[in-house]
Amino acid sequence: MQVHPKTYLQLISRLWHFCASPPRNRDPGSQGASPLLVYIAVVLALLLAVLEVDIHSAQLQSLGLLGDGINPIFMGP
Repeated sequence: MQVHPKTYLQLISRLWHFCASPPRNRDPGSQGASPLLVYIAVVLALLLAVLEVDIHSAQLQSLGLLGDGINPIFMGP
């Protein structure tokens, strides 16, 4: 299989665009966060919140913050 030079150069330029490091003279504090990093942080925070509610569900029910369980309408046959 022969790769055309133009296709090869386009592939290299696209990979370079994604992997290029920021200029060294920029302040790291002024750079924005990666969207993927923000997404991962939000998903992990939501997972932690769900786990904390699950762990402390008995205490939350005693305070009246959670219901008495699952409504039978939503339960399967």
